[in-house]
Amino acid sequence: MASAPLSAASSLLPASAGGAEADSPRSILTGLTLEELTALLAEWGEPKFRALQVMEWVYRKRVTGFAQMSNLSAPLRARLDAAFALRTLAVAREQGAHDTTRKFLFRLQDGRFIESVVIPANPALYGETSDRHTLCVSTQVGCAMDCKFCASGLNGLTRNLEPAEIVEQILQAELLTGERMDNLVFMGMGEPLANYRNVLTALTILNAPWGVGIGARHITLSTSGLVPQIRRLAAEKLPVRLAVSLHGATDAVRERIMPINRKYPLASLIPALQEYCAAKRQIITLEYILIEDVNDSLDQASHLARLARQLRAKVNLIPYNTVEGLPWSRPSESRQDAFAAVLQAQGVPTTLRREKGHDIEAACGQLRLQQEQADVEERPKAGAAAPAPASNPESNARP
Repeated sequence: MASAPLSAASSLLPASAGGAEADSPRSILTGLTLEELTALLAEWGEPKFRALQVMEWVYRKRVTGFAQMSNLSAPLRARLDAAFALRTLAVAREQGAHDTTRKFLFRLQDGRFIESVVIPANPALYGETSDRHTLCVSTQVGCAMDCKFCASGLNGLTRNLEPAEIVEQILQAELLTGERMDNLVFMGMGEPLANYRNVLTALTILNAPWGVGIGARHITLSTSGLVPQIRRLAAEKLPVRLAVSLHGATDAVRERIMPINRKYPLASLIPALQEYCAAKRQIITLEYILIEDVNDSLDQASHLARLARQLRAKVNLIPYNTVEGLPWSRPSESRQDAFAAVLQAQGVPTTLRREKGHDIEAACGQLRLQQEQADVEERPKAGAAAPAPASNPESNARP
């Protein structure tokens, strides 16, 4: 006799939860929305309010095991524990900087690595506590955008992160630092809009009052310029802020260091950004890494000022963080100041961001590459197996 099809809620569970192979990995509960968990628990015969109780334990009380959920029955706690994990990221390495920036290298369940960086709003030069903290979040293992100055894409794209792997970066950062993350920037490893569905699910969980509870206007999503996804994001109800990794103010310069510009040149990118601004009624940020003798000319500054005024955008200038094996370097501070002065003289709100992480190899992907290389060198000695082969990124996104 044919078996009954799984419901949408049951399909969120691994095969082992339904009685298949016992060594199948458990699903991660922090990847579920309240709606999904409510539906699943209803199938288990639990009342609707039970899902909210679970979410309160996970996000308000930050428990790390189901046994701690004392207002749930023992059978339900056991069933949840059999079906789900609450934490899967393991700290592989941690680096701190003199300006109190901290970088965490997390090992995923499949042996891959991602990076998250805690950036204080206040450099604490005189020993006082920083008053706000921003977490830079990764969304992919590696990156397919092939930006020529970036460490994240040196080994290409391995896979998309699941919603839970994105959400857990925030939970782990707050646990490890003892500080609340006031702001999130999706500017770590990967192109967030290339992992659109999983990122949107994670954003829902991070923003929701039953979830992490970070306001949408304290969340910034960065993109290298995927025009269709920018337009799609403009139609979403979640009013997250948008930053664009521009890094070149003309097509000629941008194409030299960002291959995405060949598919979506400025003539298509700028109208999409204008559409986003109109839909969200927000000011966007143009991210611009200053690379010596590549994009740091005063002519580029003038072009950038024109684009920023056209978009009514603010500009964030970032001196290049040197990456081992890449030929680029940062301009002198006097050159950085001259570039910023051109923008400011034309009325463009401009920030020149210096030295939050330059001494901890804070450019995205550097720590991961070092760890993966170290693992490769250790493998012949230890006889360890290589990580699982790279999966199709599209197979990791939700339907």
